[in-house]
This record gives sequence, structure tokens and C-alpha cells, in this order.
Amino acid sequence: MSKYKRIFVVVVDSLGIGEMADAAKYGDSGADTLGHIVENEGTNMPNLHKLGIANLKELKGLAPVENPIGKYMALNEKSVGKDTMTGHWEMMGLNVEKPFKTFTETGFPDELIKELEKRCGRKIIGNKSASGTAIIEELGEEEIEKGHLIVYTSADSVLQICGNEETMGLENLYKYCEIARELTLKDEWKVGRVIARPYIGMKKGEFKRTSNRHDYALKPFGKTVLNQLKDNGYDVISVGKINDIFDGEGITESNRSKSSVQGMEQTIEIADRDFNGLCFVNLVDFDALWGHRRNPKGYSEEIERFDEKLGELLNHLNENDLLIVTADHGNDPTFKGTDHTRERVPFIAYSPAFEKGGKMDDASTFAVIGATIADNFDVDMPENTIGYSVLDNL
Repeated sequence: MSKYKRIFVVVVDSLGIGEMADAAKYGDSGADTLGHIVENEGTNMPNLHKLGIANLKELKGLAPVENPIGKYMALNEKSVGKDTMTGHWEMMGLNVEKPFKTFTETGFPDELIKELEKRCGRKIIGNKSASGTAIIEELGEEEIEKGHLIVYTSADSVLQICGNEETMGLENLYKYCEIARELTLKDEWKVGRVIARPYIGMKKGEFKRTSNRHDYALKPFGKTVLNQLKDNGYDVISVGKINDIFDGEGITESNRSKSSVQGMEQTIEIADRDFNGLCFVNLVDFDALWGHRRNPKGYSEEIERFDEKLGELLNHLNENDLLIVTADHGNDPTFKGTDHTRERVPFIAYSPAFEKGGKMDDASTFAVIGATIADNFDVDMPENTIGYSVLDNL
């Protein structure tokens, strides 16, 4: 008999809580996403506060609460890297020992670009690391006028393709991304994700990205806790880009989100349903809109919007529900560059069944999340996975 009938894992994408011990290897000494946002912006987050966020981490202007209602600890990442897929895959038991390839400094190799041009029948422009909105402003008119294809990357392990919905069409854009995904399965070109980035508008100043983004991820290299849950008849409901991150593996129901606020609204609606298993949520706006764009004010306001919805979600939880709020990496908007940052992440758990909250021992891997879920539902951890359960502490 499982201790909890339903477990909700909400990943606040990029909400790191300070540098990991090996941060210097990644050029991230001194990074502290949450700490620096609160220090700069005085973020108001009453629900995270009462759950124990200021007890877990010292935050300027926010005193620890005497009796936090949540149980909390810091998680350290065992895998190499600091990207979205690595963080999420580790949560569900996989130890990523070889980082995904990035092409931030050089762009993609000529051989790959030529093969992509040949297979798509379009000349490729861009091929550099750039902001998605900036590169559309720079090259959108040329793409529309000449029928070219904008390809770019970022600090992440991604190949992104822009396409105008009105002149190129979504189906063509998706087809080009499928071709790129097939090509980038080769080891020397292997990126974590290929992303379709559709936009509308016909001239500079009017271009706007749409919500029809689609991610083409690598399949996990082994079975995860999600597979075990699904194979044993449990519900595995995804919200946001979770389905993309795991390429559908182990998912029984997928819900796409247009924003992090909508993602929380979807989660609240799911909490009002009867299901038995896991609801796994990713809230990407923190990372995509504010972290990478180095906007601490926007990030702070996003935390405040999330905190409000978090309060609503708490009121929809039952006695046999468990909520875990966590993150997949850092992305300090006050830090140098535009890359993710190698940070510890929060683990804040709450159930209406808790008699009291309090501090738990910090964990050596994000995989305590998956191992705890597997333990709760009495399913075995898949072969060659990592992690240990903290269910007895919850």
C-alpha cells in the first residue's frame, strides 16, 4: 500500500540556490540564482516562505520561520553538466556521465550544415549562438523573402530552427526539425534537443514568437522511474515540457503549457482529478524568459506569480498527497554570460498529512526524487539507475 496516492513534482526551471562544490570547473563560482534575485529585487513569496525556503537558504530580508510547514533540503547534482535534460533525467534515476555537446562558440560544423541544407532544400542562415528573439529580428525578413532557414544555438546543447508560420508553415518547420534530429543523433553532432521556434509577422519590429514551439529530445539512454510507474499501471501525467524532455518515455498523459502560470493552473486542475501516481511539472519561463536574458526583475516577478499559484495548489491537496518543489539547475540572472549555472537546487516537500516540517540532510543526487517516488509506489528502481529514498523522512 503506497504511503501517498498522488505525488506532484514541480520543477521551477533554473531556480538554483547557490554554487555546488565543483562550480569552479564550470566557471560558476559565486553563482546563486535565488539568493541574488532576492537580494536585488526583494521578492515577495509568502507560500515558499512558510514552506521553509528561508530556513533552507539564507535570503536577504527574509527571516527563517519558526515552524515551517514543509520539509526541506538541498540537492547536489551527481551528473556532469548543468542543462535541463541532465537535471531531469537524474531526478528520475539516470547518471549522465558524458555531457551533451554544445556549439556555443563555433556554431555547427560545415558538414552538418551542408547536409541539413541538402535534406531541407533551403539555404541555412544564422548558425551562431543567439537570443531567439534577436535572431528573428536580424534575419526574419531574409528568411521570408528568400526562403532561407534560420538555424541557431545557445549556451545549451540545442539546435534551434526558426520558421514563419505564415510563409513557411508549421508542418514544414516541424519536418525540418525532424530531419535535424535524425542528423544530430551522430555522436560528433549529438545535441540534447532540436527545437522548432515558430514566429509570426512580416517585418522587423512586428515579429513575435508563438506558443507552437516543439522540442525533439533524445530518448533517455536507459529506463527511468517514469517507465517503471507506467509499466506498473500508475498514472504519469506531465505538464509543460516534461514530455519533450523524456521524449514521451514513461508518460501516460501530456499537457502542453503556454506559460508557467498556465502550467500551475493545469496542475491545480489535475489536483482536482482522481488519479493514482505522479504529476510531473516543468515551469520553463523562469529559465527561458528571465534567466537566459539576465533579467532579475522579470525573474523575481515570475517567482511571485508562481508563489501565488503555489498557495492555490496547497489548498487543493488531499491528506494522501505529496508535493515536491525543486529545480533542475541554476541560471543566475545577475551572473556573467547567458548560460545555466552549476548550483544546488531546493527540495521542498509538503503534505497536509505532515505533523510538522523541518530540515532534512542534504542529498548527493537529484535522484532521491525518483527513488522516493519508486519507494512510495513500491516499484523497483530500473537497472543501472542511481538514487536513494527519503520516504521515511516524509
